[in-house]
This record gives sequence, C-alpha cells and structure tokens, in this order.
Amino acid sequence: MMTLAYGLITGILFGFLLQKGRVLRYDKQVGALRLLDMTIVKFMLSSVLVGMIGVYLLKDLGLAKLSIKPMILGGVIPGGLLFGIGWGILGYCPGTSVGAVGEGRWDGIWGILGMLVGAALFAEVYPAVNQTLLAWGDLGKITLPEVLGVNHWILIVLLVTGSFFLFRWFEKTNL
Repeated sequence: MMTLAYGLITGILFGFLLQKGRVLRYDKQVGALRLLDMTIVKFMLSSVLVGMIGVYLLKDLGLAKLSIKPMILGGVIPGGLLFGIGWGILGYCPGTSVGAVGEGRWDGIWGILGMLVGAALFAEVYPAVNQTLLAWGDLGKITLPEVLGVNHWILIVLLVTGSFFLFRWFEKTNL
C-alpha cells in the first residue's frame, strides 16, 4: 500500500512541477516541436538527469535494485514513431494532455482518448505482434554505460556537464 502512496505523491509532485514549469502549455509544446522554445527540453532533460543521479546513487548505496527492461527495437521504433506522430498532430504528449485537462483545457481530452484507444488496440493485436514485431531486434537488458563500457558515474558527469553547456547556450540564444 505504501508503494502506491509513494507513487501517488510522486505523481502529484511531478504534475505540480509540470504546471509550474509551464510545460503543459500548448504554445510550449508546439515551440518544442518547431525547435523554437526549449522549455520542455530543459524541463525533461533536468528530470532525466536528477532521476539518473538518484537511481544510480540509491543503487550504489544498496538501497535500490535496477529493474532493466529489454531493449527490443521492434517495439521501440514503431512506438517512438507513433508517439512522435501523435504529439505532432495533437500538440500534447500523453502526460501533458492529462495535465492540460487538469488545468481546464479540454483539447487534451483527445490525447487521453487516444491513449485509451491505443491501449485497447495494442491489447487486441498483442498476440499477433508478440512473436513477430516484438521479437525483432531484442538486444537484451542493456544500459548505456554497459554499451559504452564505462562506469556509470563517468557517463553521468559527462551528461550533466554537457547539459549545463547546452542549457547555457539555450539561454544565450533565448531558446
């Protein structure tokens, strides 16, 4: 039960930060897609970096165990393309469409309906694609540090440093 409570609290906190960061705004979404406004990129990259540091710190301290999902190209490539097409057409990604509805913008309902229809369709076609598409390009349970053959902290320091310079460039160019 506590796991559910932690998930609920974390979800509410993340939604609050999404709203405060103004990334739920349609103009910010379209600006990101047109590479004219990097607010969403800055927000999400910051989230990834904080999460990466936290997860690996907890793992190294023995307080958490990584549960790595297999990298299956047959699912990742079409799923990523479908996600991108939906985001481009709607102007919201799945999380921001829910947040937009929470702010009272009803155009986000289309994203929620799309998620529900997509999940139902996937459930229907899963038996057919499980042995075909979802079996293609199974690279196993891999992580980027393993692929590159480096300690995860080296990669984290490089990514944080690179992100710092990227953020500075975004600010200098008003992105």
